[in-house]
Amino acid sequence: MATVRVEAFVDVTAERAWEAIADVGAVHERLLPGRVVAAEIDGDLRTLTMPGGARIRERIVAVDHELRRLAYSVIDGQALPLTYHHAAFQVVEGDGRTRIVWTTDLLPDALAPAVRARVERGILELKAVLEAAA
Repeated sequence: MATVRVEAFVDVTAERAWEAIADVGAVHERLLPGRVVAAEIDGDLRTLTMPGGARIRERIVAVDHELRRLAYSVIDGQALPLTYHHAAFQVVEGDGRTRIVWTTDLLPDALAPAVRARVERGILELKAVLEAAA
């Protein structure tokens, strides 16, 4: 199983970064506006609508406020032919800086470069949105 891990330092407090990430129903407003145009929550399922109308269903696995960790899994609608996907965001505070770590486990391994490219672009977009909102 391949693992993709990216991180970014953001110029916002850990509390503010976590508040936005933990707001799972507002990813289209607080984290990735433009990349995601709508989010619907039904229990532990989140459906994201992308520009152009594509929809991705995710299971929200955990929202841990103590650890500042959000785990989710794409279960339907992924553009890539993944057979397994599990990802987590973690907000880490230290040395006066806030670090966001985004880790994704996936199968098949051969798709890791494509997932890495998406996650690297996504974390930069997320960083820009969080800092602009501060």
